[in-house]
Amino acid sequence: MNIIKATIENLEQLLPLFEAYRKFYKQSSNTEFARDFLIDRFNKKDSILFMAFNNEKEAIGFTQLYPTFSSVTMEQTYILNDLFVTSNSRGSKVGEKILNHAKQFVIKNNFKGLTLETDFNNPAQELYERLGWKKDTNVLHYTWLNK
Repeated sequence: MNIIKATIENLEQLLPLFEAYRKFYKQSSNTEFARDFLIDRFNKKDSILFMAFNNEKEAIGFTQLYPTFSSVTMEQTYILNDLFVTSNSRGSKVGEKILNHAKQFVIKNNFKGLTLETDFNNPAQELYERLGWKKDTNVLHYTWLNK
């Protein structure tokens, strides 16, 4: 397995993974909008995308990290917003390797850390905790939605 930092040249390989990820979260398919969204991310350089490929060079997973900052500690940190592994690749440690790759990116660049949000019933919580992620019980997150 190989993990790379995705570029716009990987768009056509990334697009089916991104659409499958959105379907997993019960969003309707919209390939053209998804393409435009990803092109914007690449062009604006406002996220980091890592993609996993199997030995046959088939795209089998990805994660997307968004930068943010802590005013309190005055450090840059990242939100691990998306993590997806194809159904036929689950159970083969692809997700674990992608998460560890993201952690190494943060360590190498001396960023504060990674934060992620997940559903209460997501079975991946066991993976996160096994890899050293801590459930934050000290703060509450609130969301205001315009739509």
